[in-house]
Amino acid sequence: MKIIDLRSDTVTLPTPAMRDAIYNADLGDDVYGEDPSTNRIEEIAAAMVGKEDAILVSSGTMGNLISLLVHCRRGDEIILGDQAHIFYYEAGGMSALGGIIPHTVTNQNDGTMRLEDIESAIRNDNIHYPRTRLICLENTHNRCNGMPITAEYTDSVRKLADRYGLSIHLDGARIFNAAVALGIPVPDLARNADSLSLCLSKGLSAPAGSIVCSSREFISEARRVRKILGGGMRQTGIIAAAGIVALQEMTERLAEDHVNAGRLAAGIAGIPGLNVDVENVRTNIVFFHLENNRITEDEFMTRLERRGVKLLHLGSFQFRMVTHYGITGQDIDLVLDILKDAVR
Repeated sequence: MKIIDLRSDTVTLPTPAMRDAIYNADLGDDVYGEDPSTNRIEEIAAAMVGKEDAILVSSGTMGNLISLLVHCRRGDEIILGDQAHIFYYEAGGMSALGGIIPHTVTNQNDGTMRLEDIESAIRNDNIHYPRTRLICLENTHNRCNGMPITAEYTDSVRKLADRYGLSIHLDGARIFNAAVALGIPVPDLARNADSLSLCLSKGLSAPAGSIVCSSREFISEARRVRKILGGGMRQTGIIAAAGIVALQEMTERLAEDHVNAGRLAAGIAGIPGLNVDVENVRTNIVFFHLENNRITEDEFMTRLERRGVKLLHLGSFQFRMVTHYGITGQDIDLVLDILKDAVR
């Protein structure tokens, strides 16, 4: 039985070109700055997003945490969406390891935060309050239907941040999905962020790794923080080699994932007992609800798993499917047939 795994784009496997690159990677000790493959991917990534410098890290969670620890001191406060990945899925690292306080603002359906809500969350200069230091954005926004955030919106947040002397960090785990969906270059989406993290191991299909991009001064401090967190990994060219292929060969093909996600959403919309907001499926993430009272959530999941379909159960009759490298149009058609059978 074929397994069609739609839980996340993190389940992607490296391409044949990546496996060859890993085998033939030039290696050295990255803690000494001597791994040529790592040095190269950092140069490539910085240029691709329009920043001065970059650093390879083990994961998106580490990349975001390093960025927050460079931007903030203990007791500082950051403003971020109440659906943000940093707030929801990163184990409270900002508080546990950095003493940083999250101040959440309601995310709109499109993944943005209203400017007036951000401004209302900014603290006055008062010894009773923590200092507001940073605004965090996310593009694409995972929990908001994978929506791409426009450059115009980021521009408006930048103007607001500048009025109050704040910095901006962009969780750009799927920034290339956003660029493809919006039809604009990545630097246009990243230009107003003081720091940016991007993932190699989601839609770009590398086996591991993320990259933080920013100014040379910021990245120099990020290297110190990475070392504190145990992120000095020596011959990281093994990871970097696959990442180079990901950045050079896998960004444009993300459009295929978006087409498959739209095809999946349109098909789900035609299945009685399932509900999906087709208009808000803009990239590779599809959320839908089970509305068939004749079947429980657990039974629904069991029926799909028996047919080889894996998806993410979020609770409250909500589910998520993510298209990615290795998922074809034929797979989507098969999944839709299995979904129809599952809710009968």
